[in-house]
Amino acid sequence: MAIYTYEINGLTLQTGDVICTGDTGSGIVLGQFWRFVGMLIPGDVDHVAVYVGPRGRCVEAGARLRVVVFHVKNNTWNANKMRCACGPIMDSFHGVAYPLAGKRIGRQQEIKIRESVARYCLKQAKAPKPYNLDFLNSKTEKAFYCSQLAYKAYLRNRINLNSGKGVKQIPGSESIIFPQEIWSGCKHKKA
Repeated sequence: MAIYTYEINGLTLQTGDVICTGDTGSGIVLGQFWRFVGMLIPGDVDHVAVYVGPRGRCVEAGARLRVVVFHVKNNTWNANKMRCACGPIMDSFHGVAYPLAGKRIGRQQEIKIRESVARYCLKQAKAPKPYNLDFLNSKTEKAFYCSQLAYKAYLRNRINLNSGKGVKQIPGSESIIFPQEIWSGCKHKKA
């Protein structure tokens, strides 16, 4: 596997970087369900996807109730055009989280981690794994919610994205991996 570089809305990503979005709503019934779920998630970021490459290929656990591969075409996040690929959600592009930025790892180790993250995410999409509606069960690998997929892919490489940063934890919710904490716990760039 190779490490790919791509640009979305002027921000550069490499294989393994995390795309962060916020729900702008949708008139479709299932879209309204996801908008409601988004309102329960703390912070501006309520959804993430992992960029795997090449070109605009990404992996997410989301609206289609399973882990899927989708493409961001022409280096532009356009929720209206991507609606068919990603399901009935109209997410706006918030920015990119860089889980490996600032880590004291060598270039060869970084390449191995990026490849491992991409392989893991693609394997879950190929299965295809269902969506995990039990947000308190972030340990399972039988099903995934969006930020849990990124979390598990990085945790295999000893990088814990369950930072608790950027979210006010409700007692008993410590095991939930919130999209906002991936954004807040990593170096990032806002669109």
